[in-house]
Amino acid sequence: MKFALFIYGAEAQWDVLNEADQAAFIGKHGAYTEALMAAKALIAGEPLAPAATAKRVTDAGVVDGPYADTKEQLGGFYIIEAADEAVALDWAAQCPRLPGDLIEVRPVPDFGDGS
Repeated sequence: MKFALFIYGAEAQWDVLNEADQAAFIGKHGAYTEALMAAKALIAGEPLAPAATAKRVTDAGVVDGPYADTKEQLGGFYIIEAADEAVALDWAAQCPRLPGDLIEVRPVPDFGDGS
């Protein structure tokens, strides 16, 4: 079963880290990614550019971001394969995050191949 792990946090927290702390945090995600790969659980994962770079496409056209009305922004994601929700939640608990960040876990439904 596929699950999406969405990483939410305040971008301002990242901005106040010095380069060494940023590099160390990126290293933690590298180790986490390696652990997912070793467990054959990783399907995909990427960091996202800052929320200010977002665009929203609506019936009215394209509008510049950001759009979050909260202090948390979507900073990245992993798509994993897990036997069940409990396993996905365990992986989410291991995901590196800054203080106050959260990981949202959502099942990815399988609607077939469309044929």
